[in-house]
Amino acid sequence: MEDRSEEEPVIALHGPRSVGKSTVLHDFAAEHQADVIDLDNLEVRDAVARNPSAAVEVPIPPVCIDEYQHLPEVLDAIKARLNRTGSEPGTAVLTGSTRHDALPRTAQALTGRLHSMVIWPLAQCEIEGRERSLLEGLLEDPSGTVSAQPHSTTSREEYVERLCAGGLPTPRKRREASRARWFDDYVRTSVERDAVELFRVRQRQALAEILNRLAGQTAQVLNLSKVGEGVGISRETLENYVRLLEDLYLVHRLPAWGRRSVPEAQVSPKCMWWIQGWQLIFIALEPKSLPRWIPRCRPSLVT
Repeated sequence: MEDRSEEEPVIALHGPRSVGKSTVLHDFAAEHQADVIDLDNLEVRDAVARNPSAAVEVPIPPVCIDEYQHLPEVLDAIKARLNRTGSEPGTAVLTGSTRHDALPRTAQALTGRLHSMVIWPLAQCEIEGRERSLLEGLLEDPSGTVSAQPHSTTSREEYVERLCAGGLPTPRKRREASRARWFDDYVRTSVERDAVELFRVRQRQALAEILNRLAGQTAQVLNLSKVGEGVGISRETLENYVRLLEDLYLVHRLPAWGRRSVPEAQVSPKCMWWIQGWQLIFIALEPKSLPRWIPRCRPSLVT
């Protein structure tokens, strides 16, 4: 981020809630002696809404705004500032729990000036404190990376614990029952608050049911016809709701690809979940029963 802020006028950190965007933003703001405007706070949001231009007119940049999707109008105010300063690098750093291109048209005010960075849940190398991931090593030095890997002493039970703990910092600190409760609250907040407030969703129950069914298709070819069976909504609404879940960083559609030619590639994408461990709660798999299920659901769990 430090390097990008020396080149980009505006940086937007995107990703699911609780992934660590606010922590990164607050650390960055502290380094630059800047305040953070938290638009998750209703009082702050109302104050900024009354005069967005005044909110972004800090004497020394950067302007740091958390959860900007609640008030996309601040982007127009940042654009006006950039027009006066000549797109000065490091003018603003934002965080958002919704994909930028899913917001209203006003959010496109910074096209060409906003650099988006996605923060993913913690990888195993980050959890263990290693500087380089296995995938990075395989890409840079396949033979050396393979020969340097020790034989794993991780038991099946330990693998199960890693699957259930996931990569979000907060649930990783909790025990099994508390973690499941946290995931339930997370889903409820995402569906009932974010989806309804930001996108005016009318059928919350249908959206929750779609999310539940997508959990059963993790790492499998996405079959929307199967997902929509019995939900009672049109095909167009179904596709819009799946796209909405992508916009909220709940599910990820992995595009189809092939090694040699387009005809050989599968024409359908795969459905992936952003939050590791979360889908296990949705399909009602308890950690103690997971080992005997691994042979049956290996693709979704391993992926």
